[in-house]
Amino acid sequence: MNTKLLKLFVGTIVLLLTISCKVAPEAIEYGKDQCNFCKMNIVDQTHSAQFVTAKGKQFKFDAIECMVHYFGESSEEKIAISLVADYANPGEMTDAETATYLISEGIKSPMGANLSAFSVKSTAEEFQQKHSGEIFTWELLKQKLSDK
Repeated sequence: MNTKLLKLFVGTIVLLLTISCKVAPEAIEYGKDQCNFCKMNIVDQTHSAQFVTAKGKQFKFDAIECMVHYFGESSEEKIAISLVADYANPGEMTDAETATYLISEGIKSPMGANLSAFSVKSTAEEFQQKHSGEIFTWELLKQKLSDK
């Protein structure tokens, strides 16, 4: 009888621990949340970024370049979800690894890298035609920003 009760108790604890470690992004509270890298308030809905660790811990950034620089100081292995603001759709986030990036002096970002993300490559190309600049994938962007 005691072993059944013990198994039930252990099973309940494991279930509760699994449920409490929710790995999902929380909405950025613009004007309230602070950047985990530079400590500035996050106010720009077109350049923000965030990631969630495998354990569910939230990290939010006022600019994509802040997140990339933060990755340079820590290990990316434990990241479950990484998101960036879609410049063409303010307030909407898109997967950082599949987004297309544009660095253009015609589009200013909060930390001065002039870096914007787009969920659709053709939209990034349209903005490139209007504002000039250079297009990057996630991997090429990380390389470029780490070279500086």
